[in-house]
Amino acid sequence: MMNHITVLGAGSWGTALATLLASKGLAVNLWARDAKFCAEIARDRENPRYLPGIKIPQEIKICADLPQALKKHQMIVLSVPSQSVREIAKAIKPYLSPETMIVNTAKGFETETLLRLSQVLCEELPTYCGEQIGVLSGPSHAEEVAVRLPTAVVVAANHQDVAETIQDTFMTPFFRVYTNMDLVGVEIAGALKNIIALGTGISDGLGYGDNTKAAMITRGLAEITRLGLILGAEAQTFAGLAGIGDLVVTCTSMHSRNRRAGIQIGQGHPIDQVLSKMGMVVEGVSTTRAAHALARKVGVSMPITEETYQVLFEGKEPVEAVTSLMSRCKTHEGEKEMLG
Repeated sequence: MMNHITVLGAGSWGTALATLLASKGLAVNLWARDAKFCAEIARDRENPRYLPGIKIPQEIKICADLPQALKKHQMIVLSVPSQSVREIAKAIKPYLSPETMIVNTAKGFETETLLRLSQVLCEELPTYCGEQIGVLSGPSHAEEVAVRLPTAVVVAANHQDVAETIQDTFMTPFFRVYTNMDLVGVEIAGALKNIIALGTGISDGLGYGDNTKAAMITRGLAEITRLGLILGAEAQTFAGLAGIGDLVVTCTSMHSRNRRAGIQIGQGHPIDQVLSKMGMVVEGVSTTRAAHALARKVGVSMPITEETYQVLFEGKEPVEAVTSLMSRCKTHEGEKEMLG
């Protein structure tokens, strides 16, 4: 277990994880990019913008100075938006030690390169590539973790000892951590479920019911698995916490900003307006763009992703997208249709 942790990113998830780690008696630094915002949460010991109502323990050191935040660290937890991972990796590189362990909690792809986020980290931090990088994922709303509701997640890494070290560091009586050696599958599942949550939210916004939602979730899992298998993931990962677990919680909960954004889009609100009012990053939007390009690149059929892309970026009416999905040629369910 690591005793000195730096959490980079004071959004809802970064704040919740910092609080969780501090509850174990670990020395935790929480870094926020915005100095004024950082000073406010350090003074009030609360993050009203992203995690209102949760008291931040006095033991957590909150700062906007990156070198100071990284003093004495043994583990760095990245809780920044997916499109900021490369920038942050470059910024922290001068302050890393050979023993530093990095845990990424962002979910998505880098839109310009279509890389998974651990691949982005490997490009910027080649010394740590495949050796000291792990990914924490699974069904875990920050709002529930912060009030210690029972939660189960998964940590993936290329080495069992790395995964187990991260597991020991985060494990508490209310936060159960499983290990998984399928780093590719865990990252893909965590990223793509946000697209299906957007689509499910659009369905809800259109006024459709539970039958539609169940179809979206189930068929969404099928296309997530299709792409995952082509990219080298293991099928069983998508039946676990990082797969169906995270997919269900993101598609059904109002804690999910992707679902909330989808509902508003389904109700007819312009996407730019929806995103500006959210006040937080809706990862499913950039992930839809990346997954759409990636699916075409490797030749995998992802109908829900395709229609969500059409709604978000090509101006297609949501009700027309649903009609397109329902009017597709008949096919099999199961392995026979995995690639089509």
